[in-house]
Amino acid sequence: MEPNSTSFPNPQLAQAVERLSAAELNRFADEIAALRARRNAPVLSADESALFAIINQSLTEAERMRLAALSESRANETLTLAEHQELLALQQKLESLHAARMKALADLATLRGVTLITMMEQLGIHFPDHT
Repeated sequence: MEPNSTSFPNPQLAQAVERLSAAELNRFADEIAALRARRNAPVLSADESALFAIINQSLTEAERMRLAALSESRANETLTLAEHQELLALQQKLESLHAARMKALADLATLRGVTLITMMEQLGIHFPDHT
């Protein structure tokens, strides 16, 4: 897929990002989220900073890779009982992180006096998000 250079401020960067693997893209997205939080940090209240810490939480790279491998085994119908339990645990962790993230986003929106959708748009958060 060719990046839309008219909507991306740096076409070379867009092309470089387009070449990243899924795992590299996830790491890059985490770094961008952390950079955004650092740049906003000087003007954030303590409450906002705490909420951003929750919003930026995600599975570790190892957990994401393991979840992908286990999901593939499930799709191939080669998942063992122990792997099934591990998959369920990772999915539960991901769901818990997502629920905490959504609550923190809603709380941040309330603090800033905007809707949840507006807050997500301001932060560039779009779903589905499988991080």
